[in-house]
Amino acid sequence: MLQYFIGRQAIYDHNLNVIGYELLYRSHNAAFNDGVDDEDYATSLVLLNSFMEAGLEELVGPHKAFINLTRKFILNGDLIPPAKHQLVLEILEDIEVDGELIQAVKTLKTKGYTIALDDFIYHDTIQPLVELADIIKIDLRALDEATLRDYVQRLKPYPLKLLAEKVETYEEFETCMALGFHYYQGFFLCRPKTVQGTRIPGNRLATLELIARVQAPETDIRELEYIISQDVALTFKLFKYINSAAFSLPRKIDSIHHAIVYLGLQEVKNWASLLALSSINDKPGELFVTALTRAKMCELLMEAIEPERKGAAFITGMFSALDAIMDADLAILLDEMPIAEDIKESLLTPDEGSYSSILQCALAYERGEWSNVSCPPLDDGAISDSYILAVKWAVEAGKLIASPDSKAA
Repeated sequence: MLQYFIGRQAIYDHNLNVIGYELLYRSHNAAFNDGVDDEDYATSLVLLNSFMEAGLEELVGPHKAFINLTRKFILNGDLIPPAKHQLVLEILEDIEVDGELIQAVKTLKTKGYTIALDDFIYHDTIQPLVELADIIKIDLRALDEATLRDYVQRLKPYPLKLLAEKVETYEEFETCMALGFHYYQGFFLCRPKTVQGTRIPGNRLATLELIARVQAPETDIRELEYIISQDVALTFKLFKYINSAAFSLPRKIDSIHHAIVYLGLQEVKNWASLLALSSINDKPGELFVTALTRAKMCELLMEAIEPERKGAAFITGMFSALDAIMDADLAILLDEMPIAEDIKESLLTPDEGSYSSILQCALAYERGEWSNVSCPPLDDGAISDSYILAVKWAVEAGKLIASPDSKAA
């Protein structure tokens, strides 16, 4: 049976709103590991699975889908699905540029597809593609600062958007924005803006203290009822979410005690923690979707291995984004929280802890580091399915949590 990984990486604008996702792909069939035909096969499967099995709408929603194309696909536009206003066709940097290719790109552009040049390195032969491109992607790791500035100046006269790839820190994001880039892709959003020693801003500290009380091992049903009931906004959001279609419960839950009895103590602890984090409203929504995806993927992986530990796996995945949400060092944050030691160990020591292998698998998948995507005894198909299910779930959960009335009291 053919097994593959398909993932996505977000692309942001100046305001850190998502404008699209690059779809990433890796096949694990030995027959398709080498050669140009391999690349064409990979491209065909990305397109097929994005539109058919995984569902493009569920992978990228209303946003753009950036997909790498090989020469064969560019020359035969009939192979490309008709979602022309949503697809961004990325032309790889090592593709042969000749008259036939240029004419094919013109045809695709005329049909309404957005054209992007990937890993852009300027040379004279690529000039005709520059004149056709809507987006040019520049890898920050491939150029020195002087060359980067030169490229920006060289490309300014053209009616196109510049996209900075592999943006790893907020400082790099701000530098690229000052240079004149329009879009940004990289893992900077999942890192703290600044690490401020032991000082945590007051609003975040209150949220952290609430989560610490909720997640404390000694917090039983009665104590959890009391903690949640003291926060009107949290109670409202918890009831709203639990009674939504996401849970599909046979009858409406109208008390915290009922929710705990029906869903389980750890499940309600996890949701109360998540909803408390969502009250931090000065962070981009995509950061919370990332945290939700990690949490759900960890839960699904653990559910397939040791179902009784899936709740702890969920909180491990969610807390892996805690430093980025709180803008503070993760070790310092965890010192403030009386959570289980094996969860702390899994978060702080990648090679140790009961949940380390599951968390590292989820993180590697998120980053497209396919060689590190492993979670014995699960096979690649089970891991890929867990990710796709987690993304679909996280997007829907994120919409509900972020809805305006979910913040009402």
